[in-house]
Amino acid sequence: MDDAENDWFSAEYTTFGDRVVGAREALNMSQDELSRRLGVKLKTIRAWENDLSEPRSNKLMSLSGLLNVSIMWLLNGEGDGVGGPEDEQPLAQDVSDILTEIRDLKTQISKSADRLGRLEKTLRSILKTA
Repeated sequence: MDDAENDWFSAEYTTFGDRVVGAREALNMSQDELSRRLGVKLKTIRAWENDLSEPRSNKLMSLSGLLNVSIMWLLNGEGDGVGGPEDEQPLAQDVSDILTEIRDLKTQISKSADRLGRLEKTLRSILKTA
């Protein structure tokens, strides 16, 4: 693949939830086991992994300790974490191309969401002064 393979869990390519899943699976830990060890409901773990919510700071610290990754890695993909999946066989070119396109689309969507947020903030500011 390309340089993106080296940054598999970077903020550009993955979300907080993706990194939680990756770290949990690297330890061969189930969602149920993680929820029991953290003392939270299973639906809470699922919400974190699906990026529907994020843990409070005390649970974030516990989560990083249980998953043996740094808090910064969970938040932005930088620091001590897990590597990308190890493929025994190289990916076919068409699969690699699709994965690259998916990553590019996720990046574009993220940038568009940021732009939308800035435009919305600007509009609110203009409407308040009008």
